[in-house]
Amino acid sequence: MAVNDPISDMVTRLRNALANKAKSVDCINSRVCRGIADVLRDEGYIESYSVVDDGRGGKLRVALKYGPRGEQVITNVTRSSKPGRRVYKKVGELPRPVQGLGIAVVSTSKGVLSDRKCRTQKVGGELLCIVE
Repeated sequence: MAVNDPISDMVTRLRNALANKAKSVDCINSRVCRGIADVLRDEGYIESYSVVDDGRGGKLRVALKYGPRGEQVITNVTRSSKPGRRVYKKVGELPRPVQGLGIAVVSTSKGVLSDRKCRTQKVGGELLCIVE
């Protein structure tokens, strides 16, 4: 099946896997999806991720993280920029989800970064998704 928007596909797969309390989820392997997985791992929202060879382009296997009593670490993932409507933000306009407890994932000229790293490096970009 051809996917026009791999970022929305990844966000939807994460949302569905978290609703089913899955231990891991397979996503499409692309540079942007690996960047999003890097940000989620660095910020502590997922355990880890790995690229699994499937004979084609590979798959991105994301190991999800849950709390000590099984509660979800990621409660909400929202896609901001879409193929039909791109959302670009300057560094001063980047959102602070849940007053800084969540993160905004931003695609910048320096790679895919969280909103915190964008503020320290003083760079803005395309607002991909918001994780709470």
